[in-house]
Amino acid sequence: MSKDLVEAIPIPSLLVDRTGRISAANKGARAIFGESIEGRHYITVLRQPTLLDAVERAINSKTKTFAQYLTTEARRDITLQATCTSLSDGQVFIGFEDRTIMEEAFQMRRDFVANVSHELRTPLTALMGFIETLNGAARDDAAARERFLSIMEREAGRMNRLVGDLLSLSRVEAEERMRPVDPVDFASVVKAVLHTLGPLAESETITLATTIDETCPKIPGDADQLNQVVSNLVENAIKYSRDGSTVRVSLTSEKRHPVLRQDALVLTVSDEGEGIDPVHIPRLTERFYRIDTHRSREMGGTGLGLAIVKHIVNRHRGRLRIESEIGKGSKFSVILPINVTSPRAL
Repeated sequence: MSKDLVEAIPIPSLLVDRTGRISAANKGARAIFGESIEGRHYITVLRQPTLLDAVERAINSKTKTFAQYLTTEARRDITLQATCTSLSDGQVFIGFEDRTIMEEAFQMRRDFVANVSHELRTPLTALMGFIETLNGAARDDAAARERFLSIMEREAGRMNRLVGDLLSLSRVEAEERMRPVDPVDFASVVKAVLHTLGPLAESETITLATTIDETCPKIPGDADQLNQVVSNLVENAIKYSRDGSTVRVSLTSEKRHPVLRQDALVLTVSDEGEGIDPVHIPRLTERFYRIDTHRSREMGGTGLGLAIVKHIVNRHRGRLRIESEIGKGSKFSVILPINVTSPRAL
């Protein structure tokens, strides 16, 4: 195999000659292992034991072998699948296929299954314990029965909310690449949500201060999903605000918004809660990510609300912005384009 042929291969590739030295390396391989690797022994270049074993097996057994090669790029872990092929002239060809995205997807799936299992295990364990108690020692204790049934109802409700949010997230992710085109009066959606959540705010002694521009035009959207966005943001603001504080909700239209570079509606939900450490903000929209796990569960949170909001906003080709300062509350802004500028399916 010639050097020109190795250079033409689109994936990072090396050619090891019969003496164990690297006789050719293309641009992709040099980017990984360094520019001055030709002529060096493969052991001094590859270094990782699993890959060195794979090369040695290919040399000795004349068969194709495989190994993973792990490296980093811009602080990101990179996983490469190395294929070592013994050639008829005694050389060994090594090709590196980038498997990073696949490995990240596998890890996300593993984390998701683990998180769902953990979230369901706690209420299920509580339910099983109370059922066992009610069938035994507390069978004839009316006061204990009432207390246990109340807790069981709360835990069952928590599981129901979790399953509902999982189904909602699944639907939103499935439709994320299909932009809705039906005209929606977003101002009416916001007002309907505020009317619905008014009693919750009163029970928490929270004042809802609203500023809604009645001249806001309709936007292409999914009314149910936009309702879910507003509900999640306002409900979170109410739950995490201090007693007696104010939650401010505003909806305005802006010409040529700098983020979208076109006319947009901007929904802003601000609270006067404890605020969020900036280190957490980039991860707030991850599934099951919580800053205060115990407090979130006590308030009935599933850890999926902001993930759902993010996917819905993405489907509407909008942007979600989060600003917060410890001790001064948080502000969530949803920026949605007014005009359809992209095809329905992307």
